[in-house]
Amino acid sequence: MTLDDELAAEIRGIEAMGVPEWHAVSVESARRVEDDVFGGSSRSIEFVRDLAIPGPRGEIPLRIYRDTDDPCGTLVFYHGGGWTLGTLESAGDLCRELAARTGRVVVSVDYRLAPEHPFPAGLDDAYAALEWVSQHAETFGGAGDLAVAGTSAGGNLAAAVALRARDHDGPEISHQALCYPITNHAFDTESYRENADGPLLTRADMEWFWEQYLRSPVDAANPYASVLRARDHANLPEATVVTAGHDPLRDDGVAYANALDDAGTPVEHHHYPSMAHGFLSLTDSVSVADDAMTAVADRLEE
Repeated sequence: MTLDDELAAEIRGIEAMGVPEWHAVSVESARRVEDDVFGGSSRSIEFVRDLAIPGPRGEIPLRIYRDTDDPCGTLVFYHGGGWTLGTLESAGDLCRELAARTGRVVVSVDYRLAPEHPFPAGLDDAYAALEWVSQHAETFGGAGDLAVAGTSAGGNLAAAVALRARDHDGPEISHQALCYPITNHAFDTESYRENADGPLLTRADMEWFWEQYLRSPVDAANPYASVLRARDHANLPEATVVTAGHDPLRDDGVAYANALDDAGTPVEHHHYPSMAHGFLSLTDSVSVADDAMTAVADRLEE
C-alpha cells in the first residue's frame, strides 16, 4: 500500500526542517535534533510530576502523568530512540495521549542511553523502574494492575522487562503494548529490504543504533536484547503489537506477535500498511495514527 497522504505531508514537513539520517551525524547532534523536532503535544492533562528514584548506577528520572483523580492502574512507558536518543520530553506527546485515553497513571522512564551506557544498562534501569513502580504506585494515585508499553527501542525494553519479570519472579504485569518494536539483531527481513531508505528510519540507522547499544557481537544473541531469540514466549503478559507497512522494523514486530501467539500468549496484532515508523506520535495530524492510538488505548483502558 502507498504511504498515507496525511503522513506523507508530515514527512515532507519534517524533511524540510533538515532532519538528517541518524547514522550520518554524531550521537550528540542526533540527540539535539531529536529533542528539537519531536515530542511536542497540545494535549493538556490533569497532573504531571518529575521524580528520581534509586537505580543500579545512580538516580533514574521519571515523569508521572495522570488525568483522573480516581485510583487507577499504572502504565510504565519506555521511549524510543534506538537506545541512544530520546528523553522524557521527546516521549511527552505519547505519554499524555496514553494517560488521557487509558485512564491510567503513566510513568515515563528516562533510562541510561548508549553508547555511554551500553546493554544491559538501559534494560537494568527499565527493570529497576518497573520494580519501584510496582511497590510505590499508590503514592501517585496508581492502583490496580501494572502494564508496560514502549515504542521502537522502548518496545524492545517493554518486551525485555516482561521476559525478565517472568524469568526471575518479578512484578506481575497485566499487559505489554509493543509499538513497532525492535525484536531481533538481524537485517535480512523483507521489511528491511523494502524500507531500507525509510522514511523516518532506515536500515543504516538501525545498524548504527545496534552498534551503539551492544558491547560485543555476543550481546546480539542475548534474549534480553534480541527478545525474539528468547527460549520460549509462553507465560508472558497478554500483548498488543503495532506494526507499520513502511517500516524497516515491520517484520520484527510481526515475528514477535507470531512467537507470542505460537507459545499461547494472548496477543492482538494491529498492522497499518500505509504508515511508517514512529507514526503514533502524529495523532494530531494523521487520522490513521489517531485511530491506532485509540486501538492501543482501548486494550489498556481502565
